Amino acid sequence: MSRMDEIKANEGIRIAKDPFSPHVGGGSGLAYTNGFPLSIEGSAPAIFQAKASQDLFNRPQSWAVAQAKESARGAGLAAGEKRDDIVYRVATLFVDVERAGRLAESVAKEVESLRKVYSTVEARVELGRELPVAKNEANVNVLRARQRLLTLQSDREYAEHNMAAVLGFNAADTVEPVSEERSPFAIPESEEAALKAAFEASKELKRLESNYQGKVLEVKGDKAQRLPRVDLVAQYALLSQYSHYDQYFLRFQRNNGEVGASIQIPFLTGPGVKAQISQAEADQQHIRAEIMAAQNRIALDVHQGFQDLAKASIASELAKAEVDLAHEQLSVLLAQMNEGRASLRQIEDARSNEDEKWVAFYDAQFNDVKARLSILRQTGELMSALR
Repeated sequence: MSRMDEIKANEGIRIAKDPFSPHVGGGSGLAYTNGFPLSIEGSAPAIFQAKASQDLFNRPQSWAVAQAKESARGAGLAAGEKRDDIVYRVATLFVDVERAGRLAESVAKEVESLRKVYSTVEARVELGRELPVAKNEANVNVLRARQRLLTLQSDREYAEHNMAAVLGFNAADTVEPVSEERSPFAIPESEEAALKAAFEASKELKRLESNYQGKVLEVKGDKAQRLPRVDLVAQYALLSQYSHYDQYFLRFQRNNGEVGASIQIPFLTGPGVKAQISQAEADQQHIRAEIMAAQNRIALDVHQGFQDLAKASIASELAKAEVDLAHEQLSVLLAQMNEGRASLRQIEDARSNEDEKWVAFYDAQFNDVKARLSILRQTGELMSALR
């Protein structure tokens, strides 16, 4: 749709230039005349007549051409802006599908571990070595994990359908991304550098600035309506020798033509021109406010991106430390189990705890990726980074 708007805007340049191109038309008519040859559209009755016209000096239309070119440039920027949005959407959908799939795998392992814990507790309750409340507690843990797994599977399925629709497939189709190891996306070294790059690369700001320049040209065009206008005109007429012109004119000639310029000088333009200028100036103020709002939004998005990246980084570091700790605790329990000093329930609890820490670690990693994608989107480097 953005590309169609761009094509429409480019064709608008040709439309605006049209008055400066020659327009030639010809035709004939049939009518009964009685008495003095009456004037038809300002010309004497003729067998064949041709007319040509072209603007030579028309400042309002010249500014309209310039405004059309600026609108075409803005439409191109809007198409580029939409393209960047699509790239970001596909990339984040890919991450969402990958995240849901990875987390679902980890939670599935956790569910399996909790089921083993439940079986162990159930057996101990039957032997009288555990209170019945322990069985209920283990059952609640299993149900809670199953609910979480179902939610993650549902999120993955929805994201797969959503990504299929974005890629042009049917909404009933699914797209499953291929898991691969990727190095972290490189981002600017500082928030200040990222903000500077974002302002320079923002197609939204450039589009708004283009719209503002278009309104500037519109104001100039409205003010130019007070200037004279010069048109090139030419006309040819083939008169009939049976129209009794000789009875009313001293000299008759069948082939007649003229070429010259039509000069129009406006003396009173009316209140409409001032109203048009005021409207365009009000639009300028509106666009200037939009530019300020866009700048603030970009600054906040860049700041939030770095904040999210910092939180994801510390969360990932913490989650990795907890994974390592859980793995060491499991190793200790396995060694104790071989010595008869740890039970199967303790082992399964430790495995479930380790799976839970892996879920937190994967979640932090994906949050880190999405924060980097958001920053790269703002700085205009997302597409090159993905390539």
